[in-house]
Amino acid sequence: MNHSLNNAFSNLSLLSDAESRSITSENPDGSKAGGGRVDPADVEGWSYSADLGRGWKVKPNQTIKPLEVFSIADIDGPGCIQSIWMTTASVPYRDMILRIYYDDQEHPSVECPLGDFYASAFTKIDRFAQLNSQAICMNPGRGFNCYWPMPFRKRFRMTLENRNPNKEMILFYQVNYSLESVPENAAYFHAQFRRINPLPYGRVYTIIDDLSGQGNYAGTYLAWGVNNSGWWGEGEIKFYIDDDIPEDAATEEAIAEHGGSSFPTICGTGTEDYFCGAYNFEDKGKKRYQEFSTPYAGMPHVLRPDGLYDSQLRFSMYRWHIPDPIRFKKRLAVTIQALGWRRGGRYLPLQDDIASVAYWYQTLPTAPFPELPDRDYLEII
Repeated sequence: MNHSLNNAFSNLSLLSDAESRSITSENPDGSKAGGGRVDPADVEGWSYSADLGRGWKVKPNQTIKPLEVFSIADIDGPGCIQSIWMTTASVPYRDMILRIYYDDQEHPSVECPLGDFYASAFTKIDRFAQLNSQAICMNPGRGFNCYWPMPFRKRFRMTLENRNPNKEMILFYQVNYSLESVPENAAYFHAQFRRINPLPYGRVYTIIDDLSGQGNYAGTYLAWGVNNSGWWGEGEIKFYIDDDIPEDAATEEAIAEHGGSSFPTICGTGTEDYFCGAYNFEDKGKKRYQEFSTPYAGMPHVLRPDGLYDSQLRFSMYRWHIPDPIRFKKRLAVTIQALGWRRGGRYLPLQDDIASVAYWYQTLPTAPFPELPDRDYLEII
């Protein structure tokens, strides 16, 4: 029988022993025949279905109180998460922290603000940009969709924290998954958020550092706020694989310990090149940045100055390594340079506002992530 972990259009006709399940507000444990069972009489306050009764649309959402951590899903394995849809219009997306835990590991393998996880950091109630990709979609109006497969063996747990101390949030959600055996060589999905504002002069931005274990690097999202005039995307992305040592850690002792090099195995040619664009992402005819969104790469959102409070250019960019994963056996670190131009044809190290999400698959256990900054530091002004 076919493993549903390998779902694709080409094998959609193949039968499988997997069992399909789905978690929503009305079926919070995904139980078989558990949908549509909420009784309007059991809903706190007025139910829109009070006149229609059980079996109608009774409780499609969940209220998350200020500073509450809500458990979206807690599933016994083995199985695989196949898609996640959610939406909310209650609080800023950086006030919502998504976390995913696997098996018996106490610290999360995914920890990201909601908007950044869905490659849409600059989306707000009154600001939307369509994102079309194989792994993530942002659809009107503000429908967050994730298609990264997430296999798990013993347990899958997903939470959403409302960091806002004053506002409750209303969450609509659906988690679709399969219950089935998981191949021995299936790794676990991870995603880690980082932000530096501003980047210190002359310093490279670290997307991820010192991943330990074996895995596949699957994608990068960058939310880039420009703090300087002129072109900002001359910097190279670098992948330090296994025995490669990142430049900021390349001491003689470290090189001797790992027996490696202070140079990366993979080095890109420029920021817009890595995100599969070219020549400044520019539409030469209109003399402006051109948004685009494709299955594996895109810049779906360019936030332009409006002459008043939106005073800085901001760029939202994603690159999925689905057809070309970066394989590592022992370690991985990923950095990107922030470079513009100064007079005389010389590079200018930039001091921009850069946030990132790294997406990858790897074996467990994993080391705890660096502590997530507080909500004031994360806020996009």
